[in-house]
Amino acid sequence: MSTEAETGQGPVQDVKRAVAGFVNDFNDFRSEIQTQIKEQETRMTQMDRKMMTARRPALAANTDFDAPHQKAFNAYLRSGDDDGLRGIELEGKALSTAINSDGGYLVDPATSEAVMGALKSSASIRSVATVVNVESTSYDVLVDQNDIGAGWADETAAQAETGTPTIDRISIPLHELSALPKASQRLLDDAAFDIEGWLAARIADKFARTEAAAFVNGDGIGKPKGFLTHPAVDNDTWAWDQLGYVATGVDADFNGGDAIIDLVYALGAAYRANGTFVMNSKTAGAVRKLKDADGRFLWSDGLAAGEPARLLGYPVVIAEDMPDIATDSYSIAFGDFAAGYTIAERPDLRVLRDPFSAKPNVLFYATKRVGGDVSDFAAIKLLKFGTA
Repeated sequence: MSTEAETGQGPVQDVKRAVAGFVNDFNDFRSEIQTQIKEQETRMTQMDRKMMTARRPALAANTDFDAPHQKAFNAYLRSGDDDGLRGIELEGKALSTAINSDGGYLVDPATSEAVMGALKSSASIRSVATVVNVESTSYDVLVDQNDIGAGWADETAAQAETGTPTIDRISIPLHELSALPKASQRLLDDAAFDIEGWLAARIADKFARTEAAAFVNGDGIGKPKGFLTHPAVDNDTWAWDQLGYVATGVDADFNGGDAIIDLVYALGAAYRANGTFVMNSKTAGAVRKLKDADGRFLWSDGLAAGEPARLLGYPVVIAEDMPDIATDSYSIAFGDFAAGYTIAERPDLRVLRDPFSAKPNVLFYATKRVGGDVSDFAAIKLLKFGTA
């Protein structure tokens, strides 16, 4: 009868064979990984050689890859060649490359962002109002004018019917804002001329000044309706669809700083927490001279760069379209403009190139749609420079 050692069987031999098999499998796996790494290094080397052979500038490569619409739009502005824009539209690269139904091409994102950035940073109530993007021709705001009634009741008493709130619908139509800058064809042919930057700057300047004036004094006919064009009444008799005012008590002048304090507390506490003063530069110069009974200025400058000045602790927005101080003028507004004024706009900006109407110059007809109106009449109060 043979033993386990003679037959090569037994626990020890099984372990040895298992270890030897594991070592062989591990060596095979390591060889396979090394082979794959060498193949990967070979492919990387070949790609590096191809890139070095092309000798293409990095900036040009990024432009071709990241901004095909910007390149095509630049060609359209300079020469009127719209083949690139039409090709992008057919490929369906992005919604912003579409041709608008009433003519013109949508501006490339870089130019559009430059214009919107200038609008937001301009001296306008846009910086404190609510701005919404819409795809329709109007924007409706639903406002709850009053509160639900409530009362106390015990366990056995009959419940009486309480008051019901009133919902008011305010419709803000969108109007077309346009600009018509021009440039000579010779200037457009100059490759060193930054056509996108020039166009964005001119459009932004025109749009910012035009819409800022409408948000304050617009009559609502073909343009946004400004908050100062709504009827103003004494705050003690204020009603919906009107703006309440506080009088200074002096014709075309301040009667100290008390009127400004009265203006602040004429606004409801719910709105006062987000209150902002709006006035032009001349009015701000007069307000800076006001002091309280202890000789301290009511006005304080921002503590950090870019921080707005403050009046009685509330920020001040300088809007040059606010009226100067005069008899019975409403030269200062105070309120929560995020609740009180809504700006609705379409996010697209269109440009139509016209090389025929002003030869030898080329006209660029830029349009966007924007509207605005008071959305909460309780959120804005005015200071009237008059006796009553």
